[in-house]
Amino acid sequence: MDKIENTITRFNRNFYHPENKITYIGNGSFGGKASGLLRIQSLLNDEFQSEKHSEFEVRVPTLTVLRTNVFDAFLKQNDLYSIAYSDSPDDRIANAFQKAELPFSILGDLRALIADVHSPLAIRSSSLLEDAMHEPFAGIYSTKMTPNNQPDTDTRFQKLVEAIKFVYASTFFKDAKDYMRATPHKTEDEKMAIIIQEVAGKRQVDIFYPDVSGVGRSYNYYAFGNADPKNGIVNLALGLGKTIVDGGLSWSYSPALPNLDPPFGSINEMMKNTQTLFWAVNMGKPSTYNPIKETEYLLENDLTIADKEKNLKYAASTLDTGSGRIVMGIGKKGPRILNFASILRLNEPPLNDLLSDLMKLTEENYDAPVEIEFALNFSDTGIHQFSFLQARPMAVSFDEIDISDESFNSDDALVSSNRVLGNGTENSIFDIIYLKPESFDAMQTQKIALEIEKLNSDLLLQNRKYLLIGFGRWGTSDASAGIPVNWGQITGAKAIVEASLDNINFEQSQGSHFFHNVSGFQVFYFSVERMNNKQIDWDWLNIQKSFQESHYLRHLRLNQPLKIEVDGRSGLGIILKPQYK
Repeated sequence: MDKIENTITRFNRNFYHPENKITYIGNGSFGGKASGLLRIQSLLNDEFQSEKHSEFEVRVPTLTVLRTNVFDAFLKQNDLYSIAYSDSPDDRIANAFQKAELPFSILGDLRALIADVHSPLAIRSSSLLEDAMHEPFAGIYSTKMTPNNQPDTDTRFQKLVEAIKFVYASTFFKDAKDYMRATPHKTEDEKMAIIIQEVAGKRQVDIFYPDVSGVGRSYNYYAFGNADPKNGIVNLALGLGKTIVDGGLSWSYSPALPNLDPPFGSINEMMKNTQTLFWAVNMGKPSTYNPIKETEYLLENDLTIADKEKNLKYAASTLDTGSGRIVMGIGKKGPRILNFASILRLNEPPLNDLLSDLMKLTEENYDAPVEIEFALNFSDTGIHQFSFLQARPMAVSFDEIDISDESFNSDDALVSSNRVLGNGTENSIFDIIYLKPESFDAMQTQKIALEIEKLNSDLLLQNRKYLLIGFGRWGTSDASAGIPVNWGQITGAKAIVEASLDNINFEQSQGSHFFHNVSGFQVFYFSVERMNNKQIDWDWLNIQKSFQESHYLRHLRLNQPLKIEVDGRSGLGIILKPQYK
């Protein structure tokens, strides 16, 4: 990477320089995320066969990096260490950072940058530890987007400065500190670089967003149909990628089998499990002023907004209410379904071919499975614009684990599933935390998440891994779809079980930062289709002595460890009860 970094030019007060699309301000490290983008830009310049994909312009959106020495100077000159390393609430830390002053040496560059730019900007984290293979810190730090469309330079400059301070502050938020406890590092080890980058998208009246955002993973332990794990998986969504990385509803498919729909049981189930809302930058009436809110300038919109502007041409199909059939495109009136049929079934435009080649090229460059994030803007008259937003390596175990039918169906199995994320074995877990089925309440999932967080913190201090069992999707941003924990709240879990109930049965959102952390920390993730004793032995759990118990949760501490076996090739996994002597 040093060789690539040495080719990057210092910011010369021209953000949209025709030759220098990536520049920097200050000294020190570029951080993990920015280094990944530098690597991708070099790869696109040297190895990408652009003539093979002539329908697309493939690029890394223009960016400038504030390197880590700026962060060090900011903390030192404002004496922020005591508040940063304290257990103060996030809002108190954020407010303290907002009151501080950025180093004078960079203000001229920032002022020149913002005077030159009048379109939305993303202020993104790029810490020293971010995007490492085994401790990816995915989604732990903040990104703040600003519309940057105010007519006067002073206001745009002030909004940029506020966003930079907010991302700096997020280095020390509770989620980041909780996450750090699950790694060998300390918060004091971390340093933050910042990426100031143009937002990939286009303006539609008073909002700004890309036609498609996506996450691609070159290896997928949740392959469905005839897909193989090494075929990978892609998640697509309308609007900003926040929908996907926050664990919202998106469309997933295997690049090897783009025509294969996710395994929905019915059209009604498909309608329930596909995207209905999308995120965009607010370009209209100013939002309520709140510099310490990450979504201050974002809006979550209904699909009807995009449909009205005819922006679902490539993304949507329509439910014909008369016949009950799904018809490709938006020519008919009726409910829209974001299944990206034009792209995946007609290969118009040939996005899947491009993604397959880019993931293969990136994987070869990293010599490891990878995850990429991207955005796409369509053109009816010219070349479609593909923006490469992030690339990072994935931690994947290739140990060969064989699970016999006898073991899978044995009475010794506490949990058995044919849909498991991960690969390998584990036999050091003595603790189980599980949601009690009889008292589970989908309206109380926020409260349940806080109870789990407390238990997780206690177990982390004792250096005890645990098995976590619950209902719906873990890590979802939709509190009604499962348990809305963030990664910092369950960092001690070594194995996670997701059991669906009759009213909670959502597809996993594998493009999310949550699932990248599952992969990065090599956590086993079991998905059970229905709550029953064939896949989870609830009777055995219920007769064990409680170590701790609340209305919603039970914490068990066993005298002998569980044994976990997961075969990533087949997706089979079992958790065996302790073999007491």
